[in-house]
Amino acid sequence: MPFFDPTIKPSDVTPQAVFENRRDLIKAAAAGTFGLALAPWFSRQAIAAVPEKLIATLNSAYTPKEEVTPYKYVTSYNNFYEFGTDKADPIAYAQSLQTRPWAISIEGLVKKPITLDIDALLKIAPMEERIYRMRCVEGWSMVIPWDGYSLSKLISKVEPLGSAKFVEFISLADRKQMPGLKSNIIDWPYREGLRMDEAMNPLTLLTFGLYGEVLPKQNGAPVRIVVPWKYGFKSAKSLVKIRFTEEMPKTSWTQFDAREYGFYSNVNPQVDHPRWSQASERRIGDSKGVFAPKIKTQMFNGYGDQVASMYAGMDLKKFY
Repeated sequence: MPFFDPTIKPSDVTPQAVFENRRDLIKAAAAGTFGLALAPWFSRQAIAAVPEKLIATLNSAYTPKEEVTPYKYVTSYNNFYEFGTDKADPIAYAQSLQTRPWAISIEGLVKKPITLDIDALLKIAPMEERIYRMRCVEGWSMVIPWDGYSLSKLISKVEPLGSAKFVEFISLADRKQMPGLKSNIIDWPYREGLRMDEAMNPLTLLTFGLYGEVLPKQNGAPVRIVVPWKYGFKSAKSLVKIRFTEEMPKTSWTQFDAREYGFYSNVNPQVDHPRWSQASERRIGDSKGVFAPKIKTQMFNGYGDQVASMYAGMDLKKFY
């Protein structure tokens, strides 16, 4: 069972500072990190002074006894290559993204293929707030309150066929809105995938918000996947298509370099990335700042009780 603290209230995990302290900006300028320090300010300005709220009930079963990462870091330190490869690029360039109207097509090996707009998606199931650990393959991590519902709720609506073994996720690729698509780092659009049992696991979240607010554009608005026991790149952003297939889908980073990014991409401290160790991680936004010690990485990011059985008998060094 996951660790949880039932005394934590939603208000305890949703700090809502609108403007950053001016003194911090002055210090950052002196330290040569002025751009990064401005990023949270840009974020709050871009998504408006009063962000749209989401009605979500905190699910205490997914509340780790860990310090929640402050909003300013979650929304300003991101990987979203459609807007650029630097961590500050998404907040700088994603604000041009038009998130309404927005629709997702659910297709492939299902009895009831359908196209749903974002408002219809929001009504599929009650919204929950879940506080998940998120681990990046680059060696950093955060603890984030996400708002959404289990992807399995949507999957059940379309009734997959028995031949459906995998679920493919396809993100928006619009060169007019996404300047990062000018690069040839990967073959656009961004594609990710899960095995059917992974997609149906209750932990896999169809996500519409964070901290009780709609998703900021730099975090994958208006809808994304969050798979907390896998490295962050498995959690595809700004989804426009979900497809059910019999064959394992070709995912973007696996096509880029299968030696470095395997299909499963489970958080595994025993399997190093070819260029660095995965045995420890740096928690972004730790109150101790640069003096914070690295954290020992947990197998399956600490969610082994909920997911390890899906990989029983598999060689997780071979199927990484």
